[in-house]
Parts: sequence; structure tokens; C-alpha cells
Amino acid sequence: MDRDQRSAIASAMKQICEEKNIPYEAVMETVESALGAAYRKDYGNRMQNIKVEFDIESGKMKVYDVKTVVEDLPPEELAAMEAAAAGLPRDGGGLPAPAPVAPPAAPPAVAGATAPDAEPEKPRFNPKTDIQISDAKKVSPDVQIGEELVQELETPGTFGRMAAQTAKQVITQKIREAEREMIFNEFKSRESTIVTGTVQRREGRMVLIDLGRVAALLPAEEQIEREPYSPGERIKVYVVSVNKGTRGPEIIVSRSHPQIINLLFHTEIPEIANGTVEIKGISREAGARTKVAVWTEDENIDPIGSCIGQRGARVQTIISELRGEKIDIIQYNEDPKEYIANALSPAKVTSIQIDEPNRTAVVTVPEDQLSLAIGRGGQNVRLAAKLTSWRIDIISAGKLAEGAELAPEASATPEGTEVTPETTAETMTPVAEPKPEEEKKEDKK
Repeated sequence: MDRDQRSAIASAMKQICEEKNIPYEAVMETVESALGAAYRKDYGNRMQNIKVEFDIESGKMKVYDVKTVVEDLPPEELAAMEAAAAGLPRDGGGLPAPAPVAPPAAPPAVAGATAPDAEPEKPRFNPKTDIQISDAKKVSPDVQIGEELVQELETPGTFGRMAAQTAKQVITQKIREAEREMIFNEFKSRESTIVTGTVQRREGRMVLIDLGRVAALLPAEEQIEREPYSPGERIKVYVVSVNKGTRGPEIIVSRSHPQIINLLFHTEIPEIANGTVEIKGISREAGARTKVAVWTEDENIDPIGSCIGQRGARVQTIISELRGEKIDIIQYNEDPKEYIANALSPAKVTSIQIDEPNRTAVVTVPEDQLSLAIGRGGQNVRLAAKLTSWRIDIISAGKLAEGAELAPEASATPEGTEVTPETTAETMTPVAEPKPEEEKKEDKK
């Protein structure tokens, strides 16, 4: 191989490393593997375990047959092994396992006797990778069982056309595998983080997100309802899982996962990033509303104000990223009564009775705060129950004063909600937010 050829190979390998972001050692290993396949095709045999060392500077290669030294086989087992190997094709990779021999019949069981410990099964002898100690000593008298016997083989001047084609196929396949492994390792380390991607296209109910070197899957259950996902649009997604697939890494991302809220708060709010303010809990109904409980032990810091920012700038950045999803930031409190009252914000609470063993809270609210406490479709009380991990029953102060039956207007558990038909939010108009017609009447008066 002349100097120009060596330079061309070196340049090609360097280009592959840069374009595919593959380590140089992996490319060199691929080239040596391809040269080994080419040598086996034209000059080797099925009983050789070919290893190649290629020197890119000199353009020369050395070929070795590498075998592990093992104990001598019994004559009958060796004969069976040779017979099994006789039918192999010339370019066969491995040897078929010898036909299993039926074990001798076990003696009849004796009452009260215990079975002896089963002997560990010995590893099978593979003529391609193993060599008996008696044969190995003919080559190297000092070799011991368990060592590798390395025999250098004659190096050819050139390879045939079929061998060259085999080498090309091996290089292509190995580089593709190395690239997939690199991408898998890169994104596996980014599980449970946020990445930025570009909406590629829809495939049924699934959306493909282009992450640069690979496309991720955004399944229907991880999407936010009514989000458009227009092609070419840049969005942030949460990496749920990264697994190996037949065609490369399979990356599942999410827009509805609650952890995306946590990571966005850590990104946009310095006090949370440095640990001064802590997030104690998150409950979310993706695309509609989220409640976040925050806390700090520093009395000089307002945790809610830190999250909202000046004129709401910090939280507004997060809301914009979530396409207008409402975010309620509340103060965490170790006192369950205070925590539940805060979680029901923006509704004002009159009183709370708690049953700690059953983690149940009966909350009384003024008549004009009932719809706010329940929320549209029970959303506010449902999110509050999820956030606090308490069952919450809402009772109207008006009915309590009238001595009416103390059936809750709405009940919510951390797992779901039940809203009584009489007080569903769809059928109620919050007193705190009068209708436009009522405002006009009051103006006329």
C-alpha cells in the first residue's frame, strides 16, 4: 500500500469519526473486523478464530488465529465433535452444538435419602475458539490451560472481489451499529430531562419529534389535548424512556408529564435551581391547569414571589412554553389545614375539619366561593386533593347555617373526583364573577 492510499484511508476514517461522532477506536475496530472477514473469505477456514491488527501508518496488517487452551477431550466426544463439524459450509461462522446425549438412568430413589449436589455443567468445546492442551503444547510447550494461544498467519498481498465486498458490508454494518450505540448512550443519559426538538410529522395518533440525530415518538397518551403540533414547530419535551430497538434507539417523549413542570421551574427560577426554594408537590391536568406547592426555610424570601417574578415575568415564560396552561403557585405548609386551604386557592376557606387516620378533610367555604373551590368540572378541588394527598369534601357555609343535611357539595380524592349533580361547575356561575348582563343592570341603577 503506497503513501497516497494510506493517506486516503486515514482521511476517510477521520471523516467518518467527525460526521458520525464515533470514537476513532471504534472505527479502527470496525476496519480490523472487516479485514478479518475478508481474510476468512479468501484464505482462512472455518476452524480459525481470525484477529487482525492493522497499522494505518504503514498500511500493513498482521493476521492471527487466537484460541483458548482447554483440557483434552475424551476420544468419543472429540470424534462426535469432528463428525458434527464435517457438514459445515466453508464460510460458516460458528459450529452447531453437538447432539445431546441422553444421561444414564438415575437409580431408584431411596426413602429418606437426599440427592447429591448436581455437578456444574462443563463448557462446550468449540474448535473455532478452543484448542486442546495436547495440541497447544505442540505449538508452544510452555502454554497452560486457560491461556490464549496466538498463532500468526500468512498475510496476503491482495484480496479477491468477493472478499472486498464482504469487507465493505462489514464496515457499513459495524459503523451503523456503532452510530446507533453512540446515539443510544447519549440519550439514555438524558432520560428524565427536557430536550428541545422540532415537530416532524404525524403518523396516525403519534407525532414524530426531530431531536437532531434521531426522531423521538410522542404517543397520544403523552400529548396535551388540543395542542396542534404543526410541522417545523420547535417545542420542549420530557424524555420518558430510551430503549434499544431493531432500527436504533426508541425514544419516548412527553408533553403531559408532571415532571416537565418541575424541570421548567428549575430552568426559569434561580431560587429553585440553587435550592433556596423547594418544590414540595405538583398536580397537573395537562393543557388546562397545574398547582405547584413551594416552600423555603429562609424567612427573608417569598417563595411564591420568587416563582412569579417581577410583573409575572418568570411564571409567564413557563406558561408560554405550555401554551397558556394556567399555573397556581401556592405556599406549602406542614400543617395539613393550612396546606389544604392554600391548595384550594383562589377560593377562600371558612373552616377545615380533618380526620388524620383516614386523611380526610371537610372544608367549609362561603356561598360565593363555592364555585371557585370546586372549579370547572371539579378541577380545582381535584387538583388540590392530588397535591395534598388528602380526600377533600366541600360544604357550603350557607347550608351549614340553615342546618341542612351536611352532604358534601363536592368530594375529591388523590386518585379522582366525584361532584354532586346539584353543584357541578358547568351549571354554576361564580358569584365573584358576575355575568356581563348583571354588570350592565348595576351600571344603569
